[in-house]
Amino acid sequence: MKTLTIIPSRLSATRLPGKPLLKINGISIISHVFKRAQEANIGEVVVAAEDQEIVDDVKKNGGEAIITNNNHKTGTDRIYEAFKKLDIKNVDLIMNLQGDEPAINIEDIISLNKKMTSYPGQMGTLAATIKNDHDLENKNIVKVATKENLKDGSFSRAENFLRNSSKKDNVYHHIGIYCYSTETLEKFVKLKQSQNEIKNRLEQLRALDNNIEINVALAKSSPIGVDTEEDYLALKKIMEYKA
Repeated sequence: MKTLTIIPSRLSATRLPGKPLLKINGISIISHVFKRAQEANIGEVVVAAEDQEIVDDVKKNGGEAIITNNNHKTGTDRIYEAFKKLDIKNVDLIMNLQGDEPAINIEDIISLNKKMTSYPGQMGTLAATIKNDHDLENKNIVKVATKENLKDGSFSRAENFLRNSSKKDNVYHHIGIYCYSTETLEKFVKLKQSQNEIKNRLEQLRALDNNIEINVALAKSSPIGVDTEEDYLALKKIMEYKA
């Protein structure tokens, strides 16, 4: 099966404007993500950007990027536009990586791709074990409730995505990486945003509200996403120390 990885990116993030171009070890966050995706070696990787500065930065760092419209409601809409523009033939799966997780585990990207190839489904994603009970109430940490307990080899169905949860059983820290079959991506972008999605600001709820199944695999670790200045400084410190 042929996989294409597309990373949506834009400079106008509300909480941390200019985020994709912030530097860690002299390389922008978006270029770090591109390099991780490339190291996973599961197929071609392209950044779908709203801003020319992002395209220029990715290309300067040896990556591939394409400019997309600046009025998309969600990252998935941006991915679909890029997919259509790229016109790459015989793609079976589209991997959607978040542009603000420069420390994403390469093995986790490979693992999700393998799961989607072995158990062809509509949509797949990853989740990690919640180690701190406070995270259940933290609205910035998206949770996924699964049908069964997640084990290393399992690919359990997602029953709900939540911003806070009172229960712990089969509730995990959702990691914003998706893999869809090309048919599912086409179907998803044609659906109207659901009330549930708008209320919770979680586009994956649109899939569940329209009977698109999402399967969840267990990730090795939950990467630190960069949403705030504090996140950026913390991750910069870790990544620069490791380097």
